[in-house]
Amino acid sequence: MTPPTPPGPPAVPPSGPPPGSSAPAPPPRPKARRGRPRLKPLRERNPIPIALLGVAVLVLGLLVALRADELPIIGGGTTYQAYFSEAAGLKGGQEVRVAGVKVGKVTGVELAGNKVRVSFRVRRTWVGDASRATIMIKTLLGSKYLALDPLGAREQDPGTVIPLDRTVSPYDVTTAFQDLGRTFQQVDTGKLAASLQTISASFEHTPASVRLALDGLSSLSHTIASRDAELAQLLAGTKRLSGTLADQNEQFEVLFKDGNLLLGELRRRREAIHTLLVGTERLAKELVGLVRDLQPRLQPTLDSLSKVTAVLQRNQKSLDKALSLAGPYIRMTGNAVGSGRWVDGYLCGTVPLEYLEGGSWKPSGPACEPPHLTGGR
Repeated sequence: MTPPTPPGPPAVPPSGPPPGSSAPAPPPRPKARRGRPRLKPLRERNPIPIALLGVAVLVLGLLVALRADELPIIGGGTTYQAYFSEAAGLKGGQEVRVAGVKVGKVTGVELAGNKVRVSFRVRRTWVGDASRATIMIKTLLGSKYLALDPLGAREQDPGTVIPLDRTVSPYDVTTAFQDLGRTFQQVDTGKLAASLQTISASFEHTPASVRLALDGLSSLSHTIASRDAELAQLLAGTKRLSGTLADQNEQFEVLFKDGNLLLGELRRRREAIHTLLVGTERLAKELVGLVRDLQPRLQPTLDSLSKVTAVLQRNQKSLDKALSLAGPYIRMTGNAVGSGRWVDGYLCGTVPLEYLEGGSWKPSGPACEPPHLTGGR
């Protein structure tokens, strides 16, 4: 009798559509939302445009740093212009002052037709529409600065140039000496002497006082005529001196500026120097009082020291002899104990000479001579 067959797993219906029917359409996919585009990291970008952009930004930063004082907002102030009949030695970079206080600097000096146009920049200073500008002498050697006198009811337009009628140019000292030298060189001393003689002859019948004055004037003319060469040399030397001073203007200006810095530093340190001097004076007074108080104690000590030095002077020969004898003793003692943790000794004459080398050895020097110690046992 055969056993019954065990039941199998239940049949799974097919998942697909039944045969003969069309497949249903798949559901539509949801539209993906468009987010912000993802930025590429720098290492994935082209390095050439990045390098060019970095160089451009660096150059722009350098230009801004070098020209920061000319920028309209963070710059060094407002720029104005003024016409002058001559530059009179004014240069770019020199000071602009109002009532003696520096408020800016000259930025440029250029020729504009038969005039000179001076550009200057001031900061935190009000410049009126009637302000006057004057080129002033800063030092005796010709250094200049631009002085402003703010006048007017309205502010000066930076685009309007200050006219000539509101500017003043000084007369340079160096130019004055040069013009004086050229003028004297053109004087005909002979004609000048003849003119003075003619004047003296015309006043021949005048009173004695006038005659004396004219005689003196005639003598002066003769003196000038006779010293024509010396005067020419003097004027030439004056011209060379003025030229030398003009050439060394910058060095003198630096010297004066350094002197001003030194004086300013001394003025700033005046209180410290005064305190130092007062402290030194007090210290001197304290030392004088200390010496005065210790005088009774110091005097016996000084007297004893004088006695000791007198005894040493009297026994100087004995001290010299003792030192000369102590030198060899110290040397021999050092040789004896300096070889190690023992004492080297030498006994001369312990063994008779005839026992050495059969009695045939004879010393060439003294019978007993200390050995030359070289260390060791």
